[in-house]
Amino acid sequence: MVRLARIGKPHALRGEVTVQLHTDEPEVRFAVGERIATVPAEEGPLTVASRRVHQGVTLLGFEEVTDRTGAEGLRGVVLVAAAEADPDDEGFYPEDLRGLRAVDAEGAPLGTVKGLHLRPAQDLLELTTTAGHEVLVPFVAELVPEVDLEEGVVVVTAPAGLLEPLD
Repeated sequence: MVRLARIGKPHALRGEVTVQLHTDEPEVRFAVGERIATVPAEEGPLTVASRRVHQGVTLLGFEEVTDRTGAEGLRGVVLVAAAEADPDDEGFYPEDLRGLRAVDAEGAPLGTVKGLHLRPAQDLLELTTTAGHEVLVPFVAELVPEVDLEEGVVVVTAPAGLLEPLD
């Protein structure tokens, strides 16, 4: 399962809630009529009745929740979906990359992938280097030209100094 959003506070009186998005496709994932699984599971599934953005905040309404009291009960619930294996999708989930070996273009070890930080402007690959310090590498094709999940390897072509600790 992948996290799509976390429900925040209620908005107004008709059961809408604020959501912290964790998907780059809210218009698809939260289209009116979509049934969304939840964590904890007993809070769902929820059926999207409305989706809108108000002052930069995404608001969702659900068919199952029609008042502020019901919306308050959803605070903290996580909206999830099954992870999809799409061969045309070039994206990676953080859990796909965690633990992969990082090597340079010649195959020399650089370290291990600790995580992937999903950012609005640019994702960052977090590495623990062979020297034991942590660095962030912009997750762009120029610096990370290859990810081989089957082999458990990411190739990193970092410019001089990028993998050095900050003093």
